[in-house]
Amino acid sequence: MRRVFGAKKDKEPPPTVQDASDRINKRGDTVEEKINKLDAELAKYKEQIKRTRAGPAQEAVKARAMRVLKQKRMYEGQRDMLYNQTFNLDQVSFAAEGIKDAQQTMSALKTANKDLKGMMKTVKIQDIDNLQDEMMDLMDVSNEIQESLGRSYSVPDDIDEEELMGELDALEADMGMETESDGVPSYLQPDKESDLDSELNLPSAPTGHAPAPGGRTNAQTEDELGLPAVPSASLRG
Repeated sequence: MRRVFGAKKDKEPPPTVQDASDRINKRGDTVEEKINKLDAELAKYKEQIKRTRAGPAQEAVKARAMRVLKQKRMYEGQRDMLYNQTFNLDQVSFAAEGIKDAQQTMSALKTANKDLKGMMKTVKIQDIDNLQDEMMDLMDVSNEIQESLGRSYSVPDDIDEEELMGELDALEADMGMETESDGVPSYLQPDKESDLDSELNLPSAPTGHAPAPGGRTNAQTEDELGLPAVPSASLRG
């Protein structure tokens, strides 16, 4: 059958935008090279026209220069057309790339949305609220435990407000009395002798001289220090 009808040829894939753009750019480069050559040729004809006197020779050079200038204008037109085609292809390429980026973005958003929905199924607002309530209850219980453990056993609980104010007033009065005597507290001031004597019940000290023992009536004189005076006879000898 293949010998009769021939084998079906595979179709070549259509060129892409990038392929078309590359091909046009190559053509544009070729045209640009031709224009550059024509510019160099025109520069030579210009120098010849300057060196040639007016006449048939100069007119012939001008004719050749005119022909080259026409070719240059034609190539410049082709170059401009190719540049316009390249510009259009670039716009199409940018639009295609933008669409591809949008497709990838949409695909990524769909995947993220699906994952987010799956995660939201495992997290419920009611569970979070219940957890917060339980944490608050635990904190309250913890505070009560700390207060109970910090309670003092030696402080009575049956003191009313009037008794407390009376104690504070008495304490303030005591502090005022303590600071009256030169700023020295009462518990640091020395005790009075009369208070000590009354507390110890000691007899008072004698005020006169003791009588001479053994019925001796001649009292010895005393010096200024209270000692027996030395007789004057002993001082003479």
